[in-house]
Amino acid sequence: MQVRRLIAGTVVPLAVTAGLVGCNSGDSAKTDPNGVVSIQISEPQHMTPSDSNDASGIQVLSALYAPLVSYDESFKPVPDAAASIDSKDHKTWTIKLKDGYTFHNGEKVTSQNYIDAWNFAAYGPNAQNNGYFFSRIAGYGATQVDNTKDPDGPDGPEKAPPPKAKTMSGLKKIDDLTFEVTLSQPFTEFETVLGYSAFYPLPKAAFESEGVLKKDFESAPIGNGPFMMNGKWEHDAKVEVAKYDAYPGAKPKVGGVEFRIYLQPSAAYADVLSDNLDVIPQIPTESIPTAPDDLGDRFQRSSASQFQFLAFPTFEQDFAKPEIRKAISKAIDRDEIVRSVFKGSQQSARSFVSPVVAGYRENTCGDACVYDPQAAKALYEAQGGPDKIQLTYNADGPHKDWIDATCNQLSANLKIQCTTVPEAKIADLLDKVEEKKNVGIFRLGWTMDYPSMESYLGPLYSSTGSSNYYGYSNSQFDSLVAEGSAASTPEESIDKYQKAEDILASDLPVIPLRFAQNNYGFSTRVQDVEVDLFSRINLNKIEVLGN
Repeated sequence: MQVRRLIAGTVVPLAVTAGLVGCNSGDSAKTDPNGVVSIQISEPQHMTPSDSNDASGIQVLSALYAPLVSYDESFKPVPDAAASIDSKDHKTWTIKLKDGYTFHNGEKVTSQNYIDAWNFAAYGPNAQNNGYFFSRIAGYGATQVDNTKDPDGPDGPEKAPPPKAKTMSGLKKIDDLTFEVTLSQPFTEFETVLGYSAFYPLPKAAFESEGVLKKDFESAPIGNGPFMMNGKWEHDAKVEVAKYDAYPGAKPKVGGVEFRIYLQPSAAYADVLSDNLDVIPQIPTESIPTAPDDLGDRFQRSSASQFQFLAFPTFEQDFAKPEIRKAISKAIDRDEIVRSVFKGSQQSARSFVSPVVAGYRENTCGDACVYDPQAAKALYEAQGGPDKIQLTYNADGPHKDWIDATCNQLSANLKIQCTTVPEAKIADLLDKVEEKKNVGIFRLGWTMDYPSMESYLGPLYSSTGSSNYYGYSNSQFDSLVAEGSAASTPEESIDKYQKAEDILASDLPVIPLRFAQNNYGFSTRVQDVEVDLFSRINLNKIEVLGN
């Protein structure tokens, strides 16, 4: 993949942004290699690799696990826990693991650990959030539940039969350090995808019996990464990890991390100011104007891949019509919110993929994202839009101000009643939308799992997408994404993905709002703080200052 344009208020090269790393005492400062750094997160929804798809859960998992691949400065995948990943036809892939990796309980990491983890993730009855990511592997379909039974039959809903298979035929162990993955069709970016947390391995100790995960595993996950759990996940309080001395990869420069769970971002910011918290990855919106004075050079900005949007429950009658969704989008003045609420620290979005990936085009949303309150009101009334709208957001993120501003615009421009409803935690919001509870239009953000347009399209909008929380389904869109995945060159893939994005502009299951950047801050106790494109703290660079 080539270097893409990156976001930093205005778009700047990664090399420049990566240089804006905080170092409050200089490289000569004395550091404490056994010091523990505290980092703000939200309450994760899950902490099993196959089930965790929220940013906070993935941040913790990235400390506990080593990925098969990481990415260089040009976003090309480079081996990490893998020694090599090869394919002659982009359909059959041979993955060789580096020797010397162990799980935190002492188990040697083998190819079987990956096969077991991936089969568990894919098996339909396990209902894992990240099961979708294994759908390209041959035999995935046989592991899925057949939901075609008629729910309205004379005897009521029928129980779906179990899947035909518990494991995928496309996974084959060659030896303890080698396994083969056969896809159902070629996928040129398969190696790139393998950097995502869904593809982490699981130890034998994770399983109660063959294919059955221990119920309490996610309370203290056993990984193969640079840090190991220090105690159990204390819900709504913290997750503590300690450096794993037997890790054969790059060693962190701190002795441990306390991932501290906050329900209010403002409380986290206050703790950074008083040196009671070391890192806040995203400064609350209302504090951004004062952050340079509050923190000095401990306030930093870096490029991010995050895409902020409002999602429609398309399965509800109020929002079933694309025209109503378009009217709501046209009633939102994105630029004004960026100016007044974010003080220019974000970038208005009128596309469905981030500028950081190859294939990005400006204004793919077209007329639906053009602010025109008069046209919006006329279209809304002509299509019978609801008199009342609810916007739901998670209060453990910095969203209240912009959600309120958006709601005020909708009230004024559509002449309707708009209310905002906070959910205490992102985990609570995701649980409700998964259960199709009535939350109205809801706020979501998306950070790429891997550097590709497909990461913004497949998981979010495919009919079986892992993060399609809005019930959107378009068979033509699905086909184009699949064709892009199977294309023989990156250029051909991008062409298909762009055609799929054009369908989103017509159907508008979500409203693009902003491309974010990382606005972060840290205490006087730490240096070399870096937040990457995935909006994660680089735990290999951060250091705790000594006395």
